[in-house]
Amino acid sequence: MTGSPASPAIVTLDAEQARARLPELTVIDVRTAGEYASGHLPGALNIPLDQVKRALPEIQHAAGRGAVLMVCASGNRSAQACRLLAEHGVPAATLAGGTGGWTAAGHAVDRPAACASRAAWSMERQVRLTAGTLVLLGLALGLLVHPAFLILSAGIAGGLVFSALTDTCGMAVVLGRLPHNRPRAADLDAARAALRAR
Repeated sequence: MTGSPASPAIVTLDAEQARARLPELTVIDVRTAGEYASGHLPGALNIPLDQVKRALPEIQHAAGRGAVLMVCASGNRSAQACRLLAEHGVPAATLAGGTGGWTAAGHAVDRPAACASRAAWSMERQVRLTAGTLVLLGLALGLLVHPAFLILSAGIAGGLVFSALTDTCGMAVVLGRLPHNRPRAADLDAARAALRAR
């Protein structure tokens, strides 16, 4: 490494470690509002990954008062958030296995009362549905209309390979902008206010 300042190391906590430390942690769930509503760690605040930069001053404030734990569905987005925070000198931990690992360990999640009746799909499930639908559509149109439509299926397959190799997902970014996945401004404002109050 060259002479750049060292950034804080990203710490990973498993579900048991996180549960034992939960009262002292500031938990930030970086999933979409819909995913968050489907079930989140007790006391977690929802700041979607694409909004973390906007909430950076409040997250820095919270980190100055105690440990911050970033959470998502599986651990990928929370690790991205930790790297982003580390670039700004903010130490944060990520939950190994995300909310899925938390529930697999037998720990309860909170659900807002208003959302308890409507289950939201995880971003991973939305991506699988969209990718599968586009591949089938490309195949059907390629067989029934014109072979050139097979390019759609090939493009989606190539995108999935690229996504796996780079551990990024452009389709998830696009789907995250749909109305049912976007947080309301009031939700982000409330999360930022809660962080400032810590």
